[in-house]
Amino acid sequence: MPSPVPIARAGTELHRWLDLYLRGLEQDNASPYTIKNYATDISQFLDYCENHDVRELGALDRDLVRAYMAVLDDAGYARASIARRIFELRAFGDYLVRHGAWSQNLFRRIYAPRVPRKLPRYLTEEETLRLLEIPDTSTPKGSRDRAIMEVLYASGLRVSELVSLDLGDIDMRHGEMRVIGKGNKERVALLGRPALEALRSYIDTGRLEQLGDQRASAVFLNRWGNRLSSRSVDTIVRKAGAAAGIEETVTPHLLRHTFATHMLDGGADLRVVQELLGHDNIASTQIYANITQRRAREIYLKAHPRSEGGE
Repeated sequence: MPSPVPIARAGTELHRWLDLYLRGLEQDNASPYTIKNYATDISQFLDYCENHDVRELGALDRDLVRAYMAVLDDAGYARASIARRIFELRAFGDYLVRHGAWSQNLFRRIYAPRVPRKLPRYLTEEETLRLLEIPDTSTPKGSRDRAIMEVLYASGLRVSELVSLDLGDIDMRHGEMRVIGKGNKERVALLGRPALEALRSYIDTGRLEQLGDQRASAVFLNRWGNRLSSRSVDTIVRKAGAAAGIEETVTPHLLRHTFATHMLDGGADLRVVQELLGHDNIASTQIYANITQRRAREIYLKAHPRSEGGE
């Protein structure tokens, strides 16, 4: 949807702070997709401010923010889209407070519209196995692609965490990986036997062929022997999903959802899954438990002989 306000020029105090914030997100290993969305949405709001002769942080007030949200509503933006922009502005405001630009976060006084929370999508176990069988592991590229998907499914890593992996981060003996996640926080991710075997096979054969005469510490490499990008991994997974005949668009994040759902289906404790996913707040992990509860109800209603019409 096009911008509901004219685009102003950058260079003011507002945009300088936004530039610093975006650089911080990049240093914290935020995904390129996240950074792009924050840059577009927050910049759009700052442009609106400048078009209303507000060019300094101290001149921002709640009425201006509310007026901007009304403009978005009048322009036909969905409630979820408006709520996302408020969330992004709150995160930006927290940054301003942490760095002394504000004494309190003005955006936290703006209420976001209520949006029904959608349950994350995930693959069935049968779909997951079909996906993992797609790469031709007799080639360096296929060996790499199989290892990528095995690791994503086995560990629940974010794609930014996966492409940041270096050889020294992996402990093959214990099936562990040192991961630097959001906020530069370190955690340990685990790998099962199939993922370890796929990873070892790639590192010992396919990766060496991709590396050639170069030296690189990255685990996953492109054809030129350089670190693979998040976008490339997304393309690899999407193509494999289509080749596997999966109707759902398969992305690295969908494999993260699948990891969490299958873990809870298998009886894992919610706190353990929270730790493995690197969630700060257990509420972020709770949504996967809601999926398993819904599935349990569906199975019960289909399977129990005296469940007809039960609520």
